[in-house]
Amino acid sequence: MRQSAREKAATSALAANRAAGRKIAVAESCTGGMLSAALTDIPGSSDVFTAGFVTYSADAKMRQLDVSSEIIETFGEVSLATAWAMAAGTLARSDADVAVAVTGIAGPGGGSEKKPVGLVAFARALRGQDPDDYFTQRILFEDGDRAAIRHAATIFALELLQPEKDSLRPSEDVSLPAE
Repeated sequence: MRQSAREKAATSALAANRAAGRKIAVAESCTGGMLSAALTDIPGSSDVFTAGFVTYSADAKMRQLDVSSEIIETFGEVSLATAWAMAAGTLARSDADVAVAVTGIAGPGGGSEKKPVGLVAFARALRGQDPDDYFTQRILFEDGDRAAIRHAATIFALELLQPEKDSLRPSEDVSLPAE
């Protein structure tokens, strides 16, 4: 049976972190649990995957991950600052060594000129890392429907969990096809 791209990415992230002796955790908004599901679909994931937070609303982000209301009011739910705070909150509320956060606009509605459908903000935080060095990036997944945008965001987040990504630092915005 052929592995899907999602299954390959999850299997690889788990194996690499297992080999590094690390635990991982995630915070999700627009992916709505897809990232956690991808990881827990893999048998034996419980020795590496420690926590998944699905914080779809602003209130959930504030209550579960301690994202400040000032960050959400100033930058919005879909922003690098919110993704950064989600990743920091995930580390604070878990025993993970690395945390990835995802927040975005999967559509078909909800977009604007400044924040179009397909815009997703990611953050990656490593325990012990200077918070100023957490990786953050916005990606515009273009030409995709809701399912394609959520799938593409899940794959990108799984790739961010790789130990080889430890050296990433805040990045420029990029556009990628969602399919």
